[in-house]
Amino acid sequence: MLNEREVRASAGILFLGAFISFMHAWLVGDFSYLRVFVVIFMSDFLIRLVINPKYSPTLILGRLVTQNQEVEYSGAPQKRFAWSLGLVLALIMFWRVVINNLFGPINLILCLVCLTLLFLETAFGICVGCYMYNALTKNKAKLCPGGTCKIKRVEPIQKVTKFHILVLIGFVVSIYFISPYLIGNNPNRMPKKTRECVNVSTPSWM
Repeated sequence: MLNEREVRASAGILFLGAFISFMHAWLVGDFSYLRVFVVIFMSDFLIRLVINPKYSPTLILGRLVTQNQEVEYSGAPQKRFAWSLGLVLALIMFWRVVINNLFGPINLILCLVCLTLLFLETAFGICVGCYMYNALTKNKAKLCPGGTCKIKRVEPIQKVTKFHILVLIGFVVSIYFISPYLIGNNPNRMPKKTRECVNVSTPSWM
């Protein structure tokens, strides 16, 4: 068994590192941070799967952060399966980015998949690999995060009705239509000093 709080904290640490290195490569064009992160990610998952999860550096950090919180147990088999998928992604990235210095859409897709999986794990406690473990193996997962393996009664506060969906859609649509007015380059919406700089630097005929 594993401490789910520790695992989620570890996923959050890895997500932060992956996001920073990915954005640095995307915006600056410098892939050095991405190479370092790929090595860290691959090494961490190798330790989890080959040696022992309790020696994983990011799990140790997660353990330190959550040591005063109540333990929430989750099953190890489905987590090891999920980590195996993560290791496969890390090995492909290691071969492409670190060894062969290859860059392109494949790397972008792999990075986005990795970021998505880590975000789902740390933000919502959703382990995609655990669902795949249930779908692909005969042994059903036990002690799932948040008790999702159990059949339980949904409390009224947890129910999502059609009205809730309409509220969500209305909010998204409203933001979509309002955003152009908020992020546009209208001088009237610029700070005073910025407007003065624009007025000085822009010729009168423009």
